[in-house]
Amino acid sequence: MKILIHSINFSPDLVGIGKYSAEMAEWLVAQGHEVRVVTAPPYYPQWQISDGYANRWHKDRRRQPREKKGLTVYRCPLWVPAEPSGPKRLLHLASFMLSSFPVMLRQIFWRSDVVLVVKPALFCVPQAWLVARLSGAKAWLHIQDFEIDAAFGLGMLPAGGLQRWLLVAERLLIRRFDRVSTISFKMLERLGSKGVESNRTFFFPNWVDLGEIHPLATESEFRDRLGILPNHVVALYSGNMGEKQGLEIVLEAAALLQKDSDIRFVLCGDGTSRLRLQKKYTGLANVVWLPLQPLEVLNELLNLADMHLLPQRGDVADMVMPSKLLGMLASGRPVLTNAHADTQVGGVVSQCGIVSFSDDPHALSVVLTSLASDPDKRKKLGMVGRRIAEKQFSKEVVLRKFEQELKELCHD
Repeated sequence: MKILIHSINFSPDLVGIGKYSAEMAEWLVAQGHEVRVVTAPPYYPQWQISDGYANRWHKDRRRQPREKKGLTVYRCPLWVPAEPSGPKRLLHLASFMLSSFPVMLRQIFWRSDVVLVVKPALFCVPQAWLVARLSGAKAWLHIQDFEIDAAFGLGMLPAGGLQRWLLVAERLLIRRFDRVSTISFKMLERLGSKGVESNRTFFFPNWVDLGEIHPLATESEFRDRLGILPNHVVALYSGNMGEKQGLEIVLEAAALLQKDSDIRFVLCGDGTSRLRLQKKYTGLANVVWLPLQPLEVLNELLNLADMHLLPQRGDVADMVMPSKLLGMLASGRPVLTNAHADTQVGGVVSQCGIVSFSDDPHALSVVLTSLASDPDKRKKLGMVGRRIAEKQFSKEVVLRKFEQELKELCHD
């Protein structure tokens, strides 16, 4: 098949949508398909263009080595705000929509079989649908994040006329696609509430490479590197540090535990909230801050944890499905979250960790202390998490089902 992918984020972004869009494209190429990607220069989660990339139109030949001739990546410039607020994010997304539009139009002559657009960003959805229709291709919308719902739920954009207009526009757009996929069952239910018929939806979760992420037989070398003592129990958060993560509850719990606990909190990543949080909680001796780590040490990093932390803002819990959870499961360590049990995250974590129904730091500190003192329970829960990853979120299983759905769609 000839598959055109439109995604604002792509490799070498190390986290989030870019990682999965790239792995999907490269896997499809490995199966013999031709893939073109229209994307932006890498900028996430640091919110600045990565070193070695120019913020201009170009074909990214570094993403197209000889052995991967089936993959062509087109980069389109965009405005990247240093401090992204709600309105600035809209301008940021609009800039990519405008710069990528002529590149997308040129793909009409390539005559792809499928045009797949990844949401966010909603602004890119109309042009992807238009290119699909003009080229006779099937139109596929993959939703990683209901960004409109989340933006208003978090108060990043003011409720009112703009909210109503955007939600109506979103509803009209997504109902026009031949296939609409998303990454959790709760998000599939939300698609139904937005008027998408169930026979046009597809469950397409994110995945984890079980060969790359696995429990280590020995202690992670990160322990020595960070000076963590044998008696310390590590509570690890690794991922984007933005508004949706709700990291304040973790740091407040760390403040409560700093004098009389062997728990060490390691926070690894980057994002719009990191500097603010570091400044606010500076001086906590039981907290270690790490920058975003390269993929080649990700397994060592995840195995640093004795327990993983997955804080969630309750007001957006059903609008996102954090991909970082999959690495946590594959590492064979228990997970602590404050997501509600009726969310996808809560449903998974309730089997292999602890789900707290409170945003109270004191309650979290009690849960942390209890699990930290019970290594047998941690081991048992971690093994359950690994089995969930193997059965439900294996990269090969997920992408093979996706490829089959692509083939069936093209033959409709």
